[in-house]
Amino acid sequence: MSVLIKGARPYGEDVADILLQDGRIAAIGDSLSVPGADVVDAAGLVALPGLVDLHTHLREPGREDAETVETGSRAAALGGYTAVHAMANTDPVADTAGVVEQVWRLGQEAGLVDVVPVGAVTVGLAGERLAELGAMADSAARVRVFSDDGHCVADPALMRRALEYVKALDGVVAQHAEEPRLTVGAQMHEGDRSARLGLTGWPAAAEEAIIARDVLLAGHVGARLHVCHVSTAGSVEILRWAKSRGVQVTAEVTPHHLLLTDECAEGYDPLFKVNPPLRTDADVEALRAGLAEGVIDAVATDHAPHAVEDKETEWASARPGMLGLEQALSVVVATMVDTGLLDWRGVADRMSARPAAIGRLDGHGRALAPGEPANLLLLDPGTRAVVDPAALASRSRNSPYAGRELPGRVVATFLRGVPTVLDGKATR
Repeated sequence: MSVLIKGARPYGEDVADILLQDGRIAAIGDSLSVPGADVVDAAGLVALPGLVDLHTHLREPGREDAETVETGSRAAALGGYTAVHAMANTDPVADTAGVVEQVWRLGQEAGLVDVVPVGAVTVGLAGERLAELGAMADSAARVRVFSDDGHCVADPALMRRALEYVKALDGVVAQHAEEPRLTVGAQMHEGDRSARLGLTGWPAAAEEAIIARDVLLAGHVGARLHVCHVSTAGSVEILRWAKSRGVQVTAEVTPHHLLLTDECAEGYDPLFKVNPPLRTDADVEALRAGLAEGVIDAVATDHAPHAVEDKETEWASARPGMLGLEQALSVVVATMVDTGLLDWRGVADRMSARPAAIGRLDGHGRALAPGEPANLLLLDPGTRAVVDPAALASRSRNSPYAGRELPGRVVATFLRGVPTVLDGKATR
């Protein structure tokens, strides 16, 4: 299959044609012409490498009422993603080779994005004994990211052993940084607003204490550590300190933590309940600055679909989590590009190149250049649209951006040269 993309702007720079053949970028240049090629008019569109998400909840197996690998993959493709890492907190938990291979095969069958399973660190996410890390790494899924996300690996001795073991696999432990003894009953960010609203607070120190502990452990054993969904200014400072001392630590921030604050809790709308919670304006400012600086390496969605009954209830009993895949790039455009904090190459670095490197993911996160895999997206940066949850591809509707106007629209996504999205619609 040959696809000729006419008049795109790679990285928002000079206009060029892009020829895709045999799953790779065959040529980039002016006035390219290939008889018989499918032509895509990309005038005015920005071309970027396909996005890579380090943190996606696809819910299958076990909660197919909220999401499936297929529906989540479709949402990802519509958001410009060509690869997503599927978190382990499924039912059964992805703590064995059999479960991660099941998720991987479901992704292969859907064929919309590369679904890369994340293996659990501990059996059943219980934090008591290590899961089958080696077996998952050696499986067909080739797991390289291990996480108990949703639960912190709170035992420091167990975390040290996980870091040592995963180091031998050339993998990374992705930590959900939350000291559980400091967040019992927590409902939102701890501060003046939580006190006034009568909701139990989730202190910033609960996140920062675990990050501080784990960067010391990672430095001690010489292992790679990845910190999930960083949310506080203090966490950014700890990460900066650790990196300045050569610790192999990377970190991600979610789109919602770049845009939204704890003010959203004022109406007690459970759409805005998330873990870690939305923080303050000062935290948001620090997160944006940390991402621009590179102290925070990546944007990861923490796409967390929930069934209606788990969200349309009172705040205290609602499940934490938000949808993120389809609007992630738009939020980054609004918070980082339109504000001048990142250019398009910076977006490609934080949403494609670095996530792929952290996950040891071959074939993704590569530059737009001849010979490279044809994983890319086309974005219309001038379009603005109001988010309608009913129009989303996800099986769930818990979008925190409902009714909000956001910039940018993914017009096309290509996975190894095959369009998975064209004219803003999934092709299958």
